[in-house]
Amino acid sequence: MFSVGLLYTSGMFRSEEQKLELGKCMFEGFSDQRIPVSDGINIRVRIAGSGPPVLLLHGYPQTHVCWHKVAPQLVQAGFTVVLSDLRGYGDSDKPLSDEKHETYSKRAMAADQLALMSRLGFNRFSVAGHDRGGRVAHRLGLDYPDAIERLAVLDIAPTATMYALTNQEFATGYYHWFFLIQPSPMPEKMIGADPEYYLRTKLAAWSKGNSTAFTDEAVEEYVRCFNDPACVAATCEDYRAAVSIDLAHDAEDNDKRLEMPVLALWGAKGLVGRLYDVVEVWRDKATNVEGRALASGHYLPEEVPNETSEELIQFFKAG
Repeated sequence: MFSVGLLYTSGMFRSEEQKLELGKCMFEGFSDQRIPVSDGINIRVRIAGSGPPVLLLHGYPQTHVCWHKVAPQLVQAGFTVVLSDLRGYGDSDKPLSDEKHETYSKRAMAADQLALMSRLGFNRFSVAGHDRGGRVAHRLGLDYPDAIERLAVLDIAPTATMYALTNQEFATGYYHWFFLIQPSPMPEKMIGADPEYYLRTKLAAWSKGNSTAFTDEAVEEYVRCFNDPACVAATCEDYRAAVSIDLAHDAEDNDKRLEMPVLALWGAKGLVGRLYDVVEVWRDKATNVEGRALASGHYLPEEVPNETSEELIQFFKAG
């Protein structure tokens, strides 16, 4: 397992080919593809299982690998599990952005995922999103309500809510929300000076120092992908979109409510649960919400994978 004190010992002698093989070992039985979706963007995806389809979306600064402890349990429970890298992340395409940041709006990212599921033959499915993936899942539910059976969000409150209630504690704990939105190329250059250090310290801080949560193999995959300058740039654009075009879209849809069942899970040791009544803020956005805290920091799928899997299986089977 990695620790902050061993920032550069894990994986430093591995080749890129060896690192790719590590990813395969974590997802035995899963296919691995890149599928063209909206606007010709190719999305990296792994698939396994049979039964009702479930799409799992990751957050920052990770990839679909964050689900490697949860996905096999959902397959075992009888679901078809689809794991994808969001646009700009992992091994999915990283298109150049535009002045309005529409390229990395949650609307564009959600359209990718809808097109992906459609190409896989799933016109209706459930979705769970952690962190940024939860924001994409929220937009999926707003833009394509007929396609979403059930929706789970992990350790987030709605974007507009979090910005509207900004205080010193939030700005300190989630400083990256304000750092990454600075004009290009300032944050890109600062992160690019040592992307591995930045990524590993983020993982350690948000997991509240729970270094045993992350396997060496998973962290090496995150490092491999985050070492790509195009990934760093794209992920900054994700956050720039969040404070601009995404807020505009949210304002336009302020009167809309998610009609499908929503499950909100959050880490009892994390900032989201301290700052917000998570279930209540989601009830402002959805008509049917249940939720609870789990004994973890921010990274529920890796810190408490069994509990996370149990909650998702119970919720998705209720449909």
